[in-house]
Amino acid sequence: MSQPPGQQPPQGGFGAPYDPPPGAYPPPAAPPQPAGPYGRPGPYDTGSGPYDTGSGPYGQPGSYGSQPGPYNQPAQGYGYGYPPQQQPQHPQQQQQGYGPPTLPPRPDGPRGGGRFRGRTGMIVGGLLAVVLLAGGGIWLATGDDGGGKSTAHGGHTSAPPAPSPTVDQGDGKGDTDDDGTVTPRAEAAAINATRKPGEAKALWLRKSGVDLPEGGEDFYGPWFAGDTVVTAMYHTVTGYSAADGTVEWTLRLPTDACAAPTRPTADGKIVLGIEDSTSDDAFCDNLQMVDLTTGKAGWRKQYARDGAWDGLSDLAMAINGDTVTVGRTSRTDAFRVSDGKVLFGKLPGKCQPFGFASGPVAIAAASCQTAADDHKEHQVQRIDPATGKVQWTYKVKKGWQVAQIYSADPIVISLTQPKKWAILVLNANGTYRTQLSGGPGEYAVSCDKDRRVQGANLDSCTGVAAGANTFYMATKAVDLKAGDGNKVAAFDLSTGKATWTVTSPKEQPLTPLRTEGGKLLMYLGAAKNKGGGIASLPATGGTWDMVVRHPASASALERGFFEPNISYVDGRSFLTSSRISGSDDEEIETRSIAAFGN
Repeated sequence: MSQPPGQQPPQGGFGAPYDPPPGAYPPPAAPPQPAGPYGRPGPYDTGSGPYDTGSGPYGQPGSYGSQPGPYNQPAQGYGYGYPPQQQPQHPQQQQQGYGPPTLPPRPDGPRGGGRFRGRTGMIVGGLLAVVLLAGGGIWLATGDDGGGKSTAHGGHTSAPPAPSPTVDQGDGKGDTDDDGTVTPRAEAAAINATRKPGEAKALWLRKSGVDLPEGGEDFYGPWFAGDTVVTAMYHTVTGYSAADGTVEWTLRLPTDACAAPTRPTADGKIVLGIEDSTSDDAFCDNLQMVDLTTGKAGWRKQYARDGAWDGLSDLAMAINGDTVTVGRTSRTDAFRVSDGKVLFGKLPGKCQPFGFASGPVAIAAASCQTAADDHKEHQVQRIDPATGKVQWTYKVKKGWQVAQIYSADPIVISLTQPKKWAILVLNANGTYRTQLSGGPGEYAVSCDKDRRVQGANLDSCTGVAAGANTFYMATKAVDLKAGDGNKVAAFDLSTGKATWTVTSPKEQPLTPLRTEGGKLLMYLGAAKNKGGGIASLPATGGTWDMVVRHPASASALERGFFEPNISYVDGRSFLTSSRISGSDDEEIETRSIAAFGN
């Protein structure tokens, strides 16, 4: 199975079954629920992470990844810092100013190949100068520099870093850049010139255009607000026209983006995690609100990260209504998105939420310190996002830990313990419903902790989706000798049993995105001389139909995206990078966004 690294269950199944803890309710019938906007029950359509995020008018799909396991590096198997049973024992050291304390080495080592973002680290000589020089934003397609003033940045009160020179993305005056490379505009035109009947157009392409630090940078988003597609990387947030890729606005960040929720608010606002300075030992402990409709920066706020291990912990960010939460190993802080007001911090008692799933209703994973102090017990909770009040609690069986929230409506939770894995299903009132079992095995689920150097949202998983009474999960390759095909398995959420599977074409794996109109939307991967696209499959299984078929002439482009995020919005499909490397300046020409449609 392709589950959290180091926590893989026995091959071919879910490992030892998870039994509900003593006193748990027997599996009752799910209470009647009103249909959501996509034919799914409950007050919101969150589904299983970035692909299945149905809040708002678009369903906000997320990512696809071919790595172990919906946005797109091997990492520790826990998305919220150290596994509780492996918490290092040492005196906590107090942080002075904005810099981090002197910390012992992280047991699993730094993530990524370069800079230790949000941790103590060293940058090779001259890298800081590169950070300030790049400044973000040189990936703009139209040649505008996005504005901004040029000053050195040394802390909270300094101006944003100097804007970098832009890189031409193709303005119609030529097919190549000054260095002879083909422009995205010319590449899209060449793809469309040879597309076959029934194939969609390459609507627009973008390239990174940024000279990044050696270790590269995470690429956040996409988020959708009206007809604007928004992404964030490094020091820049950019809004593009979904129709033609025109840059509608660009916002310079004062420091590097280091975390972000999987979805914005219903009125198009996002809160990014950004670092507290541009130094090599910067902490990811600042928040910056951005209006995705206008591109204007709102409030900025720093929050406390208490002690050494809180400073090391990855962030699990989520948005629930007008609340943004910032979870980590030992606590969650909540702020009002509209004005930055602190709503709650550490809650009373020994149980603290360490992460939420985004959506109008806040479903959280919580950790409870035990008297023996040799382990932590986990819970699943529903919490009022405005006050922090716990509305119901499901106690996870001792020894099991909440790894991911695959879906918040219906509630589907990934549980792990060493070499074991279980998928738990709860009723809307927090009582035990069932657990999944059977199916083809070798499931391929990928989450933020597998893909990002920093940041590990609990609702970020690719390869899963949830409907009213069905859960879908992709497998790894069926037969490596025959090609990189795979299967998608369906499970009945009332019984937990696998009901049917479909098999992908050779070398073109299928990945569940979300459900819509009672059907499953999937991404069909590209193969050599075969385009990918978006497929639709009835909840009963059978034969799928192609909704958007990417042109075969774009297969090389499509396959060139490293573990991309896949979004399907308003009849258009979008491929966006999840991370862009920073080696040998090749990242400047790396295609970061591709849009297809009819």
